[in-house]
Amino acid sequence: MVMMLDCSSEAGSFSNLFEAGTSVNAPADAFGQSPAHLAACGGEAFFLLWQLQTGANLNQQDCLGEAPIHKAAKVGSLECLALLVAGDAKIDLCNNSGQTAADLAMAYGFLECAKFLTTVQHTQRMKLRGQSGYSLSDRRGWPREDPASQKQESETSRAISRKRRRSDGV
Repeated sequence: MVMMLDCSSEAGSFSNLFEAGTSVNAPADAFGQSPAHLAACGGEAFFLLWQLQTGANLNQQDCLGEAPIHKAAKVGSLECLALLVAGDAKIDLCNNSGQTAADLAMAYGFLECAKFLTTVQHTQRMKLRGQSGYSLSDRRGWPREDPASQKQESETSRAISRKRRRSDGV
């Protein structure tokens, strides 16, 4: 199977792939494209969902360094992007030109897709910061502790100080 995706695939080409018995994680073709690339590039959410459910590698990159998320962004398929995000595709993965899927969506004029991807990426970053105990940055970009954890530490310090004063007889 040697097909370079031009993002103008038709559903017929998908059925040919499946009739030929191409497995979900088939070795990449000469251009490094998998069936998931084809589904995403064609905006075929049904076929992409099938790929997800059968264990497709959502982060496999082709010869351009593009994963299925890049392909879906280039054609403006919000439905495919949502499926890929739900399947834990790497949103910040860059292609050979250093572009993320959000960059490509913006470049191709799919503003809603770009906004969706940047919102998801921002949310993921905030969750990671929350898990690490850091959620804010000062003006220099240095992380500082979350105010909630500072408050808890302060209350603990006051309780220890009170205990010390009582034991010292003060």
